[in-house]
Amino acid sequence: MLDTKLRSLLKVQETGSFTKAAQELSLTQPAVSQHIATLEKELGIVIFERHNNIISITREGELVIRYAKRMLSLYNNLINELSSKKRQITSITVGITHTAESNAIAGALASYASSKENLSIKILTNTVASLYEMLQNYEVDFAIVEGRINAPNLRYLPLDTDSLVLAISPNHRLADSTMVTIDDLKNEKMILRLPTSNTRNLFVSSLETKAMSIDNFNVVLEIDNIATIKDLVRNDFGVSVLAKSACLEEIRKKKLVCLPIQDFEMLREINLVYLKDFRHESILNEIVKEYHQTSSKS
Repeated sequence: MLDTKLRSLLKVQETGSFTKAAQELSLTQPAVSQHIATLEKELGIVIFERHNNIISITREGELVIRYAKRMLSLYNNLINELSSKKRQITSITVGITHTAESNAIAGALASYASSKENLSIKILTNTVASLYEMLQNYEVDFAIVEGRINAPNLRYLPLDTDSLVLAISPNHRLADSTMVTIDDLKNEKMILRLPTSNTRNLFVSSLETKAMSIDNFNVVLEIDNIATIKDLVRNDFGVSVLAKSACLEEIRKKKLVCLPIQDFEMLREINLVYLKDFRHESILNEIVKEYHQTSSKS
């Protein structure tokens, strides 16, 4: 069983309070405090600093919490793995990007889950960088990401390809065009994803290959929520560079017009990424198959 001291540690970090942590763990507050004190003594560090009844995590404490989360995930995975030895696997946790949340991937996962008896899928949405960290910490079983990185313990399964396009309102002056130029964009108010997103980074790196900078454009809003960006574009508050896959429903309903940008071929892979010790690769192949079937119907 996972050490109760680590459970107390993670609950204090989650709630920001020793008292609340004790209540949620059905323990006394002194017991939780003793757990933390024992951990600090064993490790020879201070995990939480206390000032005016407010606790903050030290740099060493952040490292301890990161490993404690990994240990909890591994323990939960052990329980699930032992359980699936006796019967079929019953739960999967999948990490997806905000872009993937807006396209056929979420639908494919839902369709796959509904086709399997006694299987539940939990979907967590985050940035690509955070998803890789969650994967390494065993907080997700696999993730769906754009592109790939070089890491010896990771495996990739191609899912699809995608491209970035200019999304504009159907009432926009360029809506009847078949393509736009980069100079067209300089005259527009732009609503972009945050700099932490792969979509934004791909657009920026494409500009840099043409000796241009994002500073040459009139970026009026930066938002992480793709649905909000699409609503703002649809209502003529600006234009945006988005993944075409995230706009397919709006294109079909003629709520958005998406156009390629001349001389900018912003293509990227969409992959399933998982740790090499993941033991259910057949499930991944089934999800890829379900995705292609779902996509072909839309």
